[in-house]
Amino acid sequence: MRSSRIQSFFAGMLIANSAPHLATAVTGRRHLTPLAGKRSGPVVNGVWAGLNLAGGVLLLHMSRRGDDRPRWDEDLLAFELGYLAFATWMTGSERLLPMNWTKSTDTGGDQN
Repeated sequence: MRSSRIQSFFAGMLIANSAPHLATAVTGRRHLTPLAGKRSGPVVNGVWAGLNLAGGVLLLHMSRRGDDRPRWDEDLLAFELGYLAFATWMTGSERLLPMNWTKSTDTGGDQN
């Protein structure tokens, strides 16, 4: 059972990582990936999001082997903790070292 918690934790991390890359792909922006670095456009981000999502789903599937219970157990908490840990890490790292956005120097007002 302990390994299923670890798998669920890392599944949460992978699925959390897929979200910003999927949003990037849908909105047509650029976002850093290990596949093409800072030049990663929407298609590369879509691929990277898909790989992360597939990896997370695979880990979740593997964590249920031999488990015939229809409901979550502590694995759900491990999954959510993994998602939260990754989201917190990325929020902090982007705030301190913005790799995927440019800090605005605008002090107010609407620039059209």
